[in-house]
Amino acid sequence: MQPRPRLSIVMPVWNESERIVAALAALRDLREQGVEVIVVDGGSSDNTIVLARPLADLVMSTDRGRARQMNAGARVASAEALLFLHADTALPEGGGELIIEGLSRPGPVWGRFDVRIEGRSPLLKLVARAMNLRSRWTGIATGDQAMFVRREDFFAVGGFPMQRLMEDIELSSRLKARAVPLCLHERVTTSGRRWDTHGVWRTIFLMWRLRFMYWIGTPADQLARAWR
Repeated sequence: MQPRPRLSIVMPVWNESERIVAALAALRDLREQGVEVIVVDGGSSDNTIVLARPLADLVMSTDRGRARQMNAGARVASAEALLFLHADTALPEGGGELIIEGLSRPGPVWGRFDVRIEGRSPLLKLVARAMNLRSRWTGIATGDQAMFVRREDFFAVGGFPMQRLMEDIELSSRLKARAVPLCLHERVTTSGRRWDTHGVWRTIFLMWRLRFMYWIGTPADQLARAWR
């Protein structure tokens, strides 16, 4: 009988055939150390699922929707510690152990990493720095920061809310009411493809406008149309 994994990584994907192999290959060492990797596909029309199967412990399918996909993966995860990792985000060296050790301490029940944004614009360094500072000041994390949480606390707050946008912000708010987040200084590296495609300043403006609108009560599904 195999020992129960100490950490389960849940990766939501949709049409990620160009990057899924590299994303999962980067987790090979963690899998060899007993970390569980679960890929949850949201109805890809490419060969994401075929490419993912040899490189994950479980590949499953649900209806599309990042919150729905991550909740589905969390429900079947075996470990008491959950990490929600986007396909375009890479963990730092020793990231798995940092999570396991951090959540084993008295107090922390959830947390996130600092982030580095990989892209063409030199402004992305400043954007990442601002994101990290804002996250520390507010206690709110985003999915790009590789959020992790104790399974018990994740389900105690209802998991990710079933909404098309800001599901990470809403989960952070619920978890923050239970405990201050563990803010790890080590950095995950996330793709700046949206910033490169749409422009840094335009993306900054859109993100802050959507956050403000969400803060004043605009429904997330309405905001999702603007985001897409």
